[in-house]
Amino acid sequence: MANILDSEASVEAAVVADALEKFLELNDPKEMTYEEFRGAQFDHGLAWVQFDKGSGGLGVSPVFQRQVEASLQASGAKPMQPAMFFMHLAGPTIHTHGDDANKKRFLRPMFTGEERWCQLFSEPGAGSDFAGLATRAIADGEEWVVNGQKVWNTMAHLGDWGMLVTRTNPEVPKHRGLTYFAVDMHSDGVEVRPLRQITGEAEFNEVYLTDARVPDSNRIGDVGDGWRVSLTTLMNERNAIGVGGGGAPKTGSGPVSLLTKLWREKSEEDRDAVTLDTMMKLYVRSEAQRLTNMRAVANSRKGNPGPEMSIAKLAFAELNKDVLSTAVDMMGMSGQTGFDYTFRRPEDLSVDGSESGIQHGFLRVRANSIEGGTSEIMRNILGEQVLGLPGEPRVDKDVAWIEVPRN
Repeated sequence: MANILDSEASVEAAVVADALEKFLELNDPKEMTYEEFRGAQFDHGLAWVQFDKGSGGLGVSPVFQRQVEASLQASGAKPMQPAMFFMHLAGPTIHTHGDDANKKRFLRPMFTGEERWCQLFSEPGAGSDFAGLATRAIADGEEWVVNGQKVWNTMAHLGDWGMLVTRTNPEVPKHRGLTYFAVDMHSDGVEVRPLRQITGEAEFNEVYLTDARVPDSNRIGDVGDGWRVSLTTLMNERNAIGVGGGGAPKTGSGPVSLLTKLWREKSEEDRDAVTLDTMMKLYVRSEAQRLTNMRAVANSRKGNPGPEMSIAKLAFAELNKDVLSTAVDMMGMSGQTGFDYTFRRPEDLSVDGSESGIQHGFLRVRANSIEGGTSEIMRNILGEQVLGLPGEPRVDKDVAWIEVPRN
């Protein structure tokens, strides 16, 4: 079996290397716009290498995507714009569950950045209990009329399209009455309102849908199959947050780089053995996570990530909080003052917040243990689906959604 897998990997490596060589012969990132270059990358099957040919891929293992990104950046290509983060969620979902028309319509402009995406999942009454959502979609001919409210919608103010999950059948148990759509964020009946965070910015939003009309052609997956489609989005979200995309991360990168930089800038008399020991433990944890994530990517096969990726997401959230809390402590009183809380609508997304400095990162990473599934939910998933431990009692699992008592 090992020989067969090695042989397949060798063949796939040759396919990727050949595609890369031909692509770079014809396309120079220094002479093309960002969108032009990424469009050509898609057309050559180097957008998501694990996708089918014609849909931005080569049909090979996703392990080769980091190799592709590293090679392209070495040739002068610009990295993915941070605000395009949600292509890591929407792309695999549409490729897995969408029909040919969905793939043709959405994948290429999503990858080039011509159309940005956001996620419309959580609701005021359905956060961790996502399947209990109440946003209704009612069929009206070849369209669906949608009414409801979504919340904690990251970068929705920049979104052209939203990944929308609705309840289309309230007469069945909650997991079976959901349907997944791509909704035009600029259409009538879609209103985006800012949610100001402790950083001062409004990266998060709430979205109101009032008689918004969505064509049935924008449905992703079958009617009533929205839960299964959503799981693909959620698993890829946890993978994108915990492991990240693009090329392999460098040694000492991420939030821990702020901590080590701060230590180097300290004078000898301001350094002490206790702080050094704490910093080195965090550095070792950061490196262990980075290398573990690289190994997970190297071992990945075709298909979408599984529940085990909750490990990476959980570790990411806990490590970031510990690193940036230590960094603020090292700053002393200066870490408590001088931060700009001015209200603003960010144009880019930094999941760990480190790109805007220690104080911003310290405040932003509070969200890491909530977004993409809370740390408590991650532990439940790992316990039940990875370790095989007994699940928590769920008394409403087999009850029709409409019959479940609500406040």
